Amino acid sequence: MIFKDRPRLNTIYIVAGLILTMFILSGCATLSDNYRDPVDPWESYNRSMTRFNDKFDKYVGKPVARVYRNITPAPLDKGITNFFNNFYDITSAFNNLLQLKFEHAVSDIGRVVFNTTLGLFGFFDVASAMDFERHYEDFGQTLGYWGVSPGPYLVLPILGPSDVRDTGGLIVDALTNPVTYVEDNGVRNGLILLRGVDQRADLLGASKILQEAALDPYEFMRDAYLQKRLSDIYDGNPPMQDDEDFPEDDLFQDEDEPSVEDEAPKH
Repeated sequence: MIFKDRPRLNTIYIVAGLILTMFILSGCATLSDNYRDPVDPWESYNRSMTRFNDKFDKYVGKPVARVYRNITPAPLDKGITNFFNNFYDITSAFNNLLQLKFEHAVSDIGRVVFNTTLGLFGFFDVASAMDFERHYEDFGQTLGYWGVSPGPYLVLPILGPSDVRDTGGLIVDALTNPVTYVEDNGVRNGLILLRGVDQRADLLGASKILQEAALDPYEFMRDAYLQKRLSDIYDGNPPMQDDEDFPEDDLFQDEDEPSVEDEAPKH
């Protein structure tokens, strides 16, 4: 039997959690009294983990992804991506229900039904042709939707940029992923590995763009991640930031330039 009744967390999340806990505990024990960005108070650890992830990607991730892309025919590569996206639609539907976005949830459920049946277990994305829109939702977004603060920025081993809220959300997302319930260790771990390699192969051009576009790739990635997650939570319409502490007129006005009030005619 491939599937079993009792939930089992993916091995990668367990390992990441153990390593993460170790680094957080060691980091908290060595915090100084110097100023730390409240968004990124663990910057020292995060930069170290980013360097580790970069090395891992350079010597393992990219080479494996390049081999995968070179030996995998494009139609098969697309089918594998669709196959794993079909699993993610289940997670998305669950989180849309938790966020009371019932129309989006119905669309995601429809995607799963039609792609699993007519699309041969998701290898073919027939649902998109039937106008069933995909909505990317996860439990981190659900927590944010209900007002849970993201907490500090956090770089996870192998998995990359995250924050405290989204890291906790990974556990719940794993419980809604059918791969979690595959009983055979070899099959389950093989699916996890295949998904990771497939995702990395789809992003082979992104790292080069990042290195060329940013003076500090770490800050660029951090800011981009935080902005994207805020946008995701608000479905692409995040609220405007409070500008009370930085009035636009004062911020961009020259010291010697008269203010609008000074130039206004007196009656």
